[in-house]
Amino acid sequence: MVNILPTTVKLRDLIRQIRSARTAAEERTIISKECASIRDSFREEDNDNRCRNVAKLLYIHMLGYPAHFGQLECLKLVASPRFVDKRIGYLGAMMLLDERQDVHLLVTNCLKNDLAHSTQFVAGLALAALGNICSAEMGRDLASEIEKLLKSSNAYLRKKAALCAVRIIKKVPDLTEIYIPLTKALINERNHGVLLTSVLLIRQMCTINPDCIIHFKKCIFNLLRVLKNLIMAGYSPEHDVAGCSDPFLQVQLLQLLAVLGKEDQEASDQMNDILAQVATNTETSKNVGNAILYQTVLTIMDIEAESGLRVLAVNILGRFLLNADKNIRYVALNTLLRTVHLDKAAVQRHRNTIIECLADNDISIKKRAMELLFALVNENNVRSVLGELVNFLSTSAPPELKSQLTSTIILLADKYAPSKRWYMDTILKVLINGGHYVRDDVVNSITQSISECPEMYAFIVQKLFLAVRDDISQQPLVQVATWTIGEYGDILVAGPCDIGEPITVSEKEVVDVLEHIITGSVCNYSSKNYTLNALMKLSTRLNTESERIQQIISCFTINTDVELQQRSVEYRMIFKRYDTMRQALLEKMPVNVNNQKPATTDQDNLLDGGHDDMVKDIKTAVSNDNEQDSLLNLIGGLVGESNNGAAVQANPEPASDLLMDLLGLDTETPPAAVPTKQALPTVQAVSKQGLIVTLTLESEDVGRLRVTAESRNNTSTPMTDYVLQAAVPKSIQISLDPASSSTIGAQGGTVTQNIYINNPTKANLKMRLKITFSSGGLPAQEIQETVSSFPISF
Repeated sequence: MVNILPTTVKLRDLIRQIRSARTAAEERTIISKECASIRDSFREEDNDNRCRNVAKLLYIHMLGYPAHFGQLECLKLVASPRFVDKRIGYLGAMMLLDERQDVHLLVTNCLKNDLAHSTQFVAGLALAALGNICSAEMGRDLASEIEKLLKSSNAYLRKKAALCAVRIIKKVPDLTEIYIPLTKALINERNHGVLLTSVLLIRQMCTINPDCIIHFKKCIFNLLRVLKNLIMAGYSPEHDVAGCSDPFLQVQLLQLLAVLGKEDQEASDQMNDILAQVATNTETSKNVGNAILYQTVLTIMDIEAESGLRVLAVNILGRFLLNADKNIRYVALNTLLRTVHLDKAAVQRHRNTIIECLADNDISIKKRAMELLFALVNENNVRSVLGELVNFLSTSAPPELKSQLTSTIILLADKYAPSKRWYMDTILKVLINGGHYVRDDVVNSITQSISECPEMYAFIVQKLFLAVRDDISQQPLVQVATWTIGEYGDILVAGPCDIGEPITVSEKEVVDVLEHIITGSVCNYSSKNYTLNALMKLSTRLNTESERIQQIISCFTINTDVELQQRSVEYRMIFKRYDTMRQALLEKMPVNVNNQKPATTDQDNLLDGGHDDMVKDIKTAVSNDNEQDSLLNLIGGLVGESNNGAAVQANPEPASDLLMDLLGLDTETPPAAVPTKQALPTVQAVSKQGLIVTLTLESEDVGRLRVTAESRNNTSTPMTDYVLQAAVPKSIQISLDPASSSTIGAQGGTVTQNIYINNPTKANLKMRLKITFSSGGLPAQEIQETVSSFPISF
């Protein structure tokens, strides 16, 4: 008996069955059943239905189901002499094989044979497959066959061979040189398909190997001639697309010209006239013409074009901004943002159109317009542009953009402010309209800027007081306002200022507002900490509200927030035990007399601290001589000597001798040795969450300092994954040795780490510390602290 195989399902019937499935489970059942039938057919070597089965398997693969078991069957079809089998076989090879699988190397011999086939369509199938699955090994084996086909008289094969050459030089860049002479000849082709692929091949070679640019610069004249013919040619039904002659070839030529003319004035001069003709003669009513114009603009901006041509390119982008298509407007904004540094004056002419894009409903267009306006701000237009951005912030800015918008407005206002009054008004508008989107680093920057404007203290403290009296829901506004009121509350209650509308505020009103903030449920703990500090400062600045402030502070000594509770306890202790020192402890922040701020960029951020004020030149408030005198006075008082500062300064003694006198020991002073290293004071940098970090300073040479950071754990649980990072201003160099351990033991365990600082310019030293650790099974904790109490002499 003859074994008759069951009739296989046709491809169209399988598609109909799968599309009729009502559920995903039903679809999987149909596909599983068909895959099992296909496997049985492959196992039985059913040559008559192999082509049909592979076709069905490719459809199943397109639906996302596994079809790897059909790889060898594809190779069998490729080796078949029938064209129909080869077509399905090569299609399956392109879909199921890739260079990561060794089985794809088995098709190399079939490809080599078919590339030399007398029928152009068989050779075309082989070229298409090679262009998709070529690996480095396959490229080396078949490069010579591709070279022969590039010399073929058949345009159909030449264009496919050029695309294969693109794939080969991507995989094997060393083979680029063998195609250079051939591509030069292909530029003179009249067949647009061959010309298009040859231009693509040249551009790919110039990208992979820049040395090729020298060879192809000699062909610029021919390329320009081809481009001019395309512009000036009349209607050609074979190449016309929406009224443009072969726009695909025009775009490829423009891209190649951009590569050849980059940083080459002579080559760019040859291109100027033709590019101007393309820019003025291309039809803009259809999207095809816009694509050509867009690529023309990119080419003009990439080469060393003359200024008039650049202005023409910017004007084209300005016309794009008026287009009704959102995609074209987005492309125009994106391109202007990339090229604004080349000709800002030309872009400034379209500023009003860019501002109108802020009102677009598309958030991506809003974002690009906003970023472009940032780049256009200068001393002349800062009032108008930032005014529009502040209006955008208060009206239509989406929440996703407000954080970037507020921080950049403050940065640009600080850089280009025409007057202090305007700058302070801008700050107030950003704080009021920005809401909780104003970042913490921006809050710090604003408080620093306020402290540097003594002539504006009365104006800004009154404005902030009025703003926070009416609305305490904006946390950044509350934080800046409470800090300012705490520093300059005495100016607030002193009387109306000379700037703005005069108002009179009593001491009671000031404390009432702060009490409302700190006792209410609207503000977060960070704002309440700011308010607590402000109240403590006001205890020395207000004459009649000290006792009330003390009562408010005492209420928070049992607060659930640890930091708020700790601050309250410490402040109450100052009231009770160190009341005589309170006035000196809570003095106003000193004014920065050297108020020259460098231009700040995102790269100036230290340890993700944002636009930190560490890049500013800040003078130390307390001199080290006064600290030393206070220490000597304290020691003198303990031994019963007169607490006379002048006497102490007149007869200075080493600290070691004073200690020996206290202990009643009689020691002889040894001969003074020549010191090689200068001992400097110890600085306590961090004291938070049970962690104390002490910095021991030692001067090794002029401008060089070694800092030993000792981290002590005062908690009952060890601290693991301990990491200490440090950053300093740009003018100072820093290097860190690894820490002695990544774990700090409980109850007094310590870890040390050496930090080396080189300060050749002798700038004032500030250090930003960032510490992370885990403790008690809790997630990683982070401490950031700025240390500024380094000796001025260093």
